[in-house]
Amino acid sequence: MTTPFIGYAARLEQFAPAEAVALAVLAEQHGFDGTVANDRFQPRVPAQGEASFAWSVLGALGAQTTGGIGAITTPGYRMHPAVVAQASATLAALFPGRHWLAIGSGEAINEHVVGQYWPEAPERIARMFEAIDVIKKLFASGVAGRDVKHAGPYFSLESARLWTMPATPPPLFVATSGPVTAKRAGKTVDGIVTVEAPDERLDALFRRFDEGCREAGRPPGTKVLQVAVSWAETDEQAARNALAEGADAALRFPTADIRSPFDFAQMARMVRVDDFVGNVFISSDPDAHRAHLQRFADLGVDRIHVHNVGRNQREFIEVYGRDVLPKVVR
Repeated sequence: MTTPFIGYAARLEQFAPAEAVALAVLAEQHGFDGTVANDRFQPRVPAQGEASFAWSVLGALGAQTTGGIGAITTPGYRMHPAVVAQASATLAALFPGRHWLAIGSGEAINEHVVGQYWPEAPERIARMFEAIDVIKKLFASGVAGRDVKHAGPYFSLESARLWTMPATPPPLFVATSGPVTAKRAGKTVDGIVTVEAPDERLDALFRRFDEGCREAGRPPGTKVLQVAVSWAETDEQAARNALAEGADAALRFPTADIRSPFDFAQMARMVRVDDFVGNVFISSDPDAHRAHLQRFADLGVDRIHVHNVGRNQREFIEVYGRDVLPKVVR
């Protein structure tokens, strides 16, 4: 038996950049296998209080750690896919074999700030896959040393190449919870990133992704899961932590069109502890947390990234490193 890959999720919407880097370093020292960060322009709720530029933080973080470095972002609104490709290629060149890039269809709270029209979900997904096409072309251009072009419904790229590029491009994933998108991702990219869901939904999502891989003649891709938890010394404190700064994760309706952290906060006021079931795992018992992660390892998830919604990150990291991570097996 071996221990599966379990990484840390940096809370850039909750902690200032230097503190976020320090926590990622501490997490690695306590047995977490790497760090992932979401590229956000705003926190979900004002109480979270931060929203640093993910690419800058990941560069600093990579210089002080040795594990994996994941970035989840949405090209095409705040940043053209060419800029995302350049940022990702630079991280991959700085930290060979450590960086991976995941592309999502986005949320208005992060992307509407540049004043563009915010499209409906089908267009967002179409834009996402076209952005992936542009990024893949640029990754290939850097490896081959040849200019590429692109002219599509949403993006244009004049003759260009990536001049800073490692010999092997970073793995490219799609972040989604939709089975149709998952199958298309299997035909297109190296892996899928999703969030905690009931076993049957995760199993269906991964099966559709695998179908896409097979139909495209591709080997099975990497399955990455983001898991939100709230650990504290008592169940009551863990629940209070979740309600204070993680209630946005328990909203049971689509949130991609919400534009303001203050709107999120108003909606989050309706959340009760029972609403976290299936979204944020709340417990003071390390063995319960171990069993929770074991469930996903047993489903065949390749990489699990855990984020603790409370401010008690250091205590959480120490408890997980001692009592949880070593006991999850595959």
